[in-house]
Amino acid sequence: MKDDRVYLTHISECIRKIERNTAAGRAEFLASETLQDAVLRNLQVMCESTQMLSADWKKAHVDIDWRRIADFRNRLAHDYLGVDLEIVWNVVAGDLPELKRVITEALR
Repeated sequence: MKDDRVYLTHISECIRKIERNTAAGRAEFLASETLQDAVLRNLQVMCESTQMLSADWKKAHVDIDWRRIADFRNRLAHDYLGVDLEIVWNVVAGDLPELKRVITEALR
């Protein structure tokens, strides 16, 4: 297993890409299949990386709902035809900032 810092860095990079691809706002995201594909892929990869974090690290950061992130990843990977872009946008706009905060603090 790799060091948590490797995964934290990878998660941070995915968040940066998601932010860049959603910077134009909700309407642009919903109108562009290219942006949707980029955001969905980075969310899936980011969620997968969170699953690689050690149990000890996750226990030290209980302010993040790790189970919910894993469930979201499974939805993206296995129920891709049922992905609701409004839910994806809400995750990006509402949940991602807190994860970013925790990951950024950990990388300092």
